[in-house]
Amino acid sequence: MIISKTPFRISIGGGGTDLPFYYKKHKGSLVTAAIDKYMYISVNKRFHKGTRVSYSKTEIVNNNNEIEHPIVKEALKFLKIHDNLEITSIGDVSSKAGLGSSSSFTVGLLHALHVYKGEYVSKKTLAEEACYLEMDVLKEPVGKQDQYAAAFGGIINLNINQKGNVLVTPLNLSFDTIRELENNILLFYTGITRSASEVLSEQKSEAEKDEQKMQYLTRTKEIGYEIKKALEKDNPRRFGEWLKIHWDTKKTFTNKMTTPEIDEWYNSALKNGAIGGKIIGAGGGGFFMFYVENQHQKKFREFMISKDLIEMPFRFDFDGTKIIFNSR
Repeated sequence: MIISKTPFRISIGGGGTDLPFYYKKHKGSLVTAAIDKYMYISVNKRFHKGTRVSYSKTEIVNNNNEIEHPIVKEALKFLKIHDNLEITSIGDVSSKAGLGSSSSFTVGLLHALHVYKGEYVSKKTLAEEACYLEMDVLKEPVGKQDQYAAAFGGIINLNINQKGNVLVTPLNLSFDTIRELENNILLFYTGITRSASEVLSEQKSEAEKDEQKMQYLTRTKEIGYEIKKALEKDNPRRFGEWLKIHWDTKKTFTNKMTTPEIDEWYNSALKNGAIGGKIIGAGGGGFFMFYVENQHQKKFREFMISKDLIEMPFRFDFDGTKIIFNSR
């Protein structure tokens, strides 16, 4: 048996510029961070005939080409694996929550399958193979942020050129800044699930019709630069201030980015101590990320809990995807 452990991510600044329709014209740049919430994938040779895949549902098929789960099916085909396997996934957080779970699944699955074959590949290779499966094979309207965050871990800057090549650079952060971010970034689950593909498809459609939308993404990229600068200068409070600007900019892109209920929660959160915040990921639901300094956190938490929003404590993950068990 082989078990991989792959982190989810929170988007820090510049998200959206990793989408092909943008970076192919203007290059992309963003800051993203892996957190200690994980996707676990186990792969084992199956004694019985057929392959068993267990996720939110369970499939047992005689031929791997009959697998319904698109990522599992295409990953096995891509790696030319025809064995009868038992593949199981367990996530710390449910899907459609804006934490990049689909790409964490893809990276973790590829990692486990490579090790099953006796192959040890780089984090870069895992990230690019995951991008290939999701973007080129399955034609999902996603970018490259989630796969790289899942593979590399840490708090990283991704620069993407017009050919789609990605340069990964860890942010140069002090220990104190990292701890301050972990203490002052508060994640709250809205309880609203949404399809990232649907939101991202609309973003692409809007951008292709209106060049002004591209300028909003360029502004988002500039905000990502400013956030990186603030963090590397040990000014996390400034990061919190930029989060509000980031969210205000992001909302102009598509009407699927927010809802009246999200706007009400957000505006009330600012009145109850948050410096700034945004919805993580594509938007429309999932998790809020707010920056709240220590002296305001008690009042802020009381307000958020009164609205039935659920806090998820976290720490950053600096390992990225890894194999935590290998009996082969």
